[in-house]
Amino acid sequence: MKTSEIKFTVKLDENNLPLAIDWETSDGKEKSRSKSVMIALWDAAENNTLRIDLWTKDMSIDEMKRFFHQSLLSMADTFKKATGEDKITDDLKDYCAHFSEKMGLTEE
Repeated sequence: MKTSEIKFTVKLDENNLPLAIDWETSDGKEKSRSKSVMIALWDAAENNTLRIDLWTKDMSIDEMKRFFHQSLLSMADTFKKATGEDKITDDLKDYCAHFSEKMGLTEE
Protein backbone atom coordinates (compact mmCIF):
# COMPACT_ATOMS: atom_id res chain seq x y z
CA MET A 1 0.00 0.00 0.00
CA LYS A 2 1.24 3.48 -0.89
CA THR A 3 0.94 6.52 1.36
CA SER A 4 1.00 10.12 0.22
CA GLU A 5 0.88 13.37 2.16
CA ILE A 6 -0.12 16.90 1.35
CA LYS A 7 1.52 19.46 3.63
CA PHE A 8 0.29 23.02 4.11
CA THR A 9 2.50 25.69 5.66
CA VAL A 10 0.78 28.93 6.60
CA LYS A 11 2.90 31.99 7.36
CA LEU A 12 1.08 34.31 9.77
CA ASP A 13 1.46 37.96 10.73
CA GLU A 14 1.48 39.24 14.32
CA ASN A 15 -2.35 39.03 14.38
CA ASN A 16 -2.35 35.44 13.11
CA LEU A 17 -3.67 36.46 9.68
CA PRO A 18 -2.28 34.43 6.78
CA LEU A 19 0.48 36.11 4.77
CA ALA A 20 1.32 33.10 2.59
CA ILE A 21 0.01 29.59 2.09
CA ASP A 22 2.49 27.05 0.74
CA TRP A 23 1.67 23.45 -0.03
CA GLU A 24 3.62 20.44 -1.22
CA THR A 25 3.17 16.73 -1.77
CA SER A 26 5.31 14.10 -0.09
CA ASP A 27 6.49 12.72 -3.44
CA GLY A 28 7.85 16.16 -4.36
CA LYS A 29 5.89 16.36 -7.62
CA GLU A 30 3.80 19.34 -6.53
CA LYS A 31 4.81 22.47 -4.65
CA SER A 32 3.20 25.86 -4.85
CA ARG A 33 2.30 29.11 -3.11
CA SER A 34 -1.39 29.94 -2.89
CA LYS A 35 -3.45 32.90 -1.76
CA SER A 36 -6.40 30.80 -0.62
CA VAL A 37 -7.33 27.27 0.35
CA MET A 38 -10.66 25.62 1.13
CA ILE A 39 -10.48 22.13 2.57
CA ALA A 40 -13.59 20.07 3.22
CA LEU A 41 -13.35 16.78 5.07
CA TRP A 42 -16.16 14.29 5.68
CA ASP A 43 -16.32 13.22 9.32
CA ALA A 44 -18.01 9.82 9.11
CA ALA A 45 -18.27 9.49 12.90
CA GLU A 46 -20.17 12.78 13.25
CA ASN A 47 -21.83 12.52 9.82
CA ASN A 48 -20.94 16.08 8.86
CA THR A 49 -18.41 18.22 7.05
CA LEU A 50 -15.35 19.78 8.65
CA ARG A 51 -13.91 22.81 6.87
CA ILE A 52 -10.76 24.87 6.82
CA ASP A 53 -10.99 28.12 4.88
CA LEU A 54 -7.95 30.41 4.71
CA TRP A 55 -6.97 33.31 2.49
CA THR A 56 -4.07 35.72 2.56
CA LYS A 57 -4.30 39.40 3.36
CA ASP A 58 -3.25 40.31 -0.18
CA MET A 59 -5.90 38.23 -1.97
CA SER A 60 -8.09 40.69 -3.84
CA ILE A 61 -11.88 40.58 -3.90
CA ASP A 62 -11.76 39.91 -7.66
CA GLU A 63 -9.46 36.93 -7.05
CA MET A 64 -11.82 35.64 -4.34
CA LYS A 65 -14.80 35.93 -6.72
CA ARG A 66 -12.94 33.91 -9.36
CA PHE A 67 -11.76 31.41 -6.76
CA PHE A 68 -15.32 30.79 -5.57
CA HIS A 69 -16.69 30.57 -9.12
CA GLN A 70 -14.08 28.03 -10.16
CA SER A 71 -14.50 26.09 -6.89
CA LEU A 72 -18.27 25.88 -7.39
CA LEU A 73 -17.77 24.59 -10.95
CA SER A 74 -15.26 22.01 -9.69
CA MET A 75 -17.68 20.89 -6.98
CA ALA A 76 -20.40 20.40 -9.59
CA ASP A 77 -18.04 18.28 -11.72
CA THR A 78 -16.96 16.24 -8.70
CA PHE A 79 -20.56 15.69 -7.61
CA LYS A 80 -21.52 14.46 -11.09
CA LYS A 81 -18.51 12.15 -11.23
CA ALA A 82 -19.22 10.75 -7.75
CA THR A 83 -22.99 10.35 -8.06
CA GLY A 84 -23.93 10.38 -11.74
CA GLU A 85 -26.62 12.96 -10.94
CA ASP A 86 -26.89 14.86 -14.24
CA LYS A 87 -29.95 17.02 -13.59
CA ILE A 88 -28.83 18.60 -10.33
CA THR A 89 -25.33 19.05 -11.74
CA ASP A 90 -26.82 20.99 -14.63
CA ASP A 91 -28.70 23.12 -12.09
CA LEU A 92 -25.48 23.75 -10.17
CA LYS A 93 -23.72 24.82 -13.37
CA ASP A 94 -26.65 27.12 -14.20
CA TYR A 95 -26.17 28.71 -10.78
CA CYS A 96 -22.44 29.06 -11.51
CA ALA A 97 -23.31 30.98 -14.69
CA HIS A 98 -25.65 33.20 -12.65
CA PHE A 99 -22.92 33.72 -10.02
CA SER A 100 -20.42 34.63 -12.74
CA GLU A 101 -22.81 37.16 -14.23
CA LYS A 102 -23.69 38.73 -10.87
CA MET A 103 -20.02 38.96 -9.85
CA GLY A 104 -19.01 40.52 -13.16
CA LEU A 105 -16.89 37.56 -14.21
CA THR A 106 -18.74 36.93 -17.46
CA GLU A 107 -16.77 38.13 -20.45
CA GLU A 108 -18.74 40.20 -22.93
